[in-house]
Amino acid sequence: MSRLFHLGNAVVDLVLTVPALPERGGEVLATRTETTPGGGFNVMAAAARQGLPVIYAGAHGTGPFGDRVRAALRAEGVDVLLPPRQAPDTGFVVCLVDAEGERTFVTSPGAEATLTAVDLAELRPGPGDLAYVSGYGLLYESNRAALTGWLTGLSETVTVVADPGPLVGEIPVEARELLLARADWWSCNAREAILLTGTDTPAEAAHALYARLPRGSALVRTGPDGCLLHHDGTLTHIPGFPVHAVDLNGAGDAHTGVFIASLAQGLTPLRAARRANAAAALAVTRRGPATAPDGMELDGFLAGRDQD
Repeated sequence: MSRLFHLGNAVVDLVLTVPALPERGGEVLATRTETTPGGGFNVMAAAARQGLPVIYAGAHGTGPFGDRVRAALRAEGVDVLLPPRQAPDTGFVVCLVDAEGERTFVTSPGAEATLTAVDLAELRPGPGDLAYVSGYGLLYESNRAALTGWLTGLSETVTVVADPGPLVGEIPVEARELLLARADWWSCNAREAILLTGTDTPAEAAHALYARLPRGSALVRTGPDGCLLHHDGTLTHIPGFPVHAVDLNGAGDAHTGVFIASLAQGLTPLRAARRANAAAALAVTRRGPATAPDGMELDGFLAGRDQD
């Protein structure tokens, strides 16, 4: 069976629900507060809930945040490859969710930003396995050196899924271009795609991304509208599913994790993208970052709906 090796960053999310973001120098009272594992954990949980074996190959720390992340990974059936760092603790993200469900992030890096080449020296995925690389990892000097070196020697039989994240514009150009050159799938939202390509619309961005992926395909998430899939030279719009959204946090992670699992389980890219759209739709109807459905719930949601 195919496995997913996740080389991103599992952190803790401090989620505060607010009526609106405060003005600069101002203050606002949160109506709800939650502390929960997040970041790369969301993608791993989404994929694992679909039955895909997942291995976390990132770094993690010693302390209350590291303990919490490891416990959550165990609960999802995710294997943790590396031992905890003695210091520092795993990092955290402050996430503000406003009344419209939009979210704003501030990240405080921790042990997850200390990955080294030694950590990855014995990591050798097999044919048919998948490797997930996040743009967040390429922002940190140590992680960037480790990941780019590892990718250069990675077997061609391993499928690389790249997710640049919202800070795609801050990834050093050399590392970003290396990831574009090796990626089999480039998954991002419309804002990230437009920022990276300098285009004006998601469709233009998808075309431009595909042209920069010598061996890969592009998946551009467009929110409630669904996603755009540029695969085998063809751009296809896969519609989303209308739902009442209460929290957009983690929707993209649910989409990516389910898309990866669906590909690994033999679905065509079109069917995998539709299943990912459904997972994201379900995720935004719940509060919290790791709200992806399991396989049975997703099957039930899709039952009776037209198939591509």
